[in-house]
Amino acid sequence: MNRYTFARHLVALITVGLVVAACQPASTPSASGSPGQIGGTVSVLATWGGSEQDSFLAMVKPFEDQTGVKVQYEGTRDNAVLTTRIQGGNPPDLAGLPGPGLMAQLAKAGKLIDLGNVLDMNAMKSQYSDSFIKLAQVDGKQVGIFIKAALKGPIWYNPKAFSAKGYTVPKTWDDLTSLSKKIADSGTTPWCIGLESGAASGWPGTDWLEDIVIRQSGPDVYDSWWQGKTKWSSPEIKKAFQTWGTIVADPKMVLGGKSAMVATAFGDSGNPMTGAGDLFGMFKDTPQARALIKYLTTPQAQAIWVKRGGALSANKQVTDYPDKISADSAKALTSAGVFRFDASDLMPEAMNQAFWKAVLDYVNDPSKLDSILTSLDKVQADSYK
Repeated sequence: MNRYTFARHLVALITVGLVVAACQPASTPSASGSPGQIGGTVSVLATWGGSEQDSFLAMVKPFEDQTGVKVQYEGTRDNAVLTTRIQGGNPPDLAGLPGPGLMAQLAKAGKLIDLGNVLDMNAMKSQYSDSFIKLAQVDGKQVGIFIKAALKGPIWYNPKAFSAKGYTVPKTWDDLTSLSKKIADSGTTPWCIGLESGAASGWPGTDWLEDIVIRQSGPDVYDSWWQGKTKWSSPEIKKAFQTWGTIVADPKMVLGGKSAMVATAFGDSGNPMTGAGDLFGMFKDTPQARALIKYLTTPQAQAIWVKRGGALSANKQVTDYPDKISADSAKALTSAGVFRFDASDLMPEAMNQAFWKAVLDYVNDPSKLDSILTSLDKVQADSYK
């Protein structure tokens, strides 16, 4: 089995593509998602490369053809490129953001406009769940929209291997751990886990812990935790680490043990491995940017990426997925009774990075959990001031 997180039905931890707009002198936009000929250019800075970049460019091609607007795309994995340009007063028109925490900071600093004055919010409410709309609000203002979403981490397994051994797909954590032990006792290593991701190594482990926290302790504790109100050394968070430890701290459970976990890239720990959606933002209020932001919210635009694979849509009217797994994931995402954004992405940057490091430290030596949590408490006290 390959872990990204335990599959959920009523609870969805999500990361998404958001679009936010920055304060510039307003122009008069077209009222529809089909603005006609406009001309000019719109610049986009994001982390997408390879097939993701190809899918985004395919997504905006009809927009370019219809409006005459040229989308100038630049891909980079370096968040400093965006922050430097923002600080220098020269942001791109649209850009990928490292997390919703930055969106909130920009909104509170007066950098973002209320998209409620740009978009047809009645149409938005008919196409997106209330949870998705509110997740893109700051202080009651609609400063963002979702254009791309991802259900945080199913477990991948080989159905033929399961059938051959007579295994039943587990439905609870207890069932999962019992099955894992049964597989391990038979002489087969049940899990493949990869935590390596360059400078962001450790982040795949945060998905495990976030899912465990919300399932064990509920959404109130989850919210209090990422907001910096519940300490890392609290019983709830410590219990989540210990629960995860029943798998990652047992050398019989993970192929190659701890050394393989920290050295294996998360995308290589199994095939296929789904990624997560990206936070996307708009920083200049121009006719071209307004036209693009409207277009990106439409089911017609989002269906283009969805049909190519590798993405889910938060738009309920997008249903034409290329395979059953994607379709089922989208259904779980849009019908979940409880939505929560990825906690680590909601935390301040220093806290987020400390969380990544703590994951690696814990995997390397689970006996140091108390000191790891104490260190996280210290970072929390400083980063939430």
